[in-house]
Amino acid sequence: MSLSDAEYHTKAHVLLARIEAQVDAWLEDDVVDIDTHRTGGLLELTMPGGSKIVLNTQPPLQEIWLAARSGGYHFKWNGSQWVDREGQELLARLSRSASEQAGQSLAFSA
Repeated sequence: MSLSDAEYHTKAHVLLARIEAQVDAWLEDDVVDIDTHRTGGLLELTMPGGSKIVLNTQPPLQEIWLAARSGGYHFKWNGSQWVDREGQELLARLSRSASEQAGQSLAFSA
């Protein structure tokens, strides 16, 4: 599904803001200590132990890229959610990667 540039930017911004809000809530509730750093369309999560997960918007491709220890993943809007080529949803992949790198179960939700 193709989005206008404005729609892509809005959906990408909402996604990154949602992830930041979830991490902030975990920090406030003393669930896990993850530091976030955002520069424009790039969101870096520094996990306990120092490993990183990076989410990066790719406006020309209308994708969101996720880089974690487990690998790199490209997600595109399918009309209802961000999915990769195999149909895996971004927040599910992020939850698995964050859980692996934090050493505890973490779940990002829509």
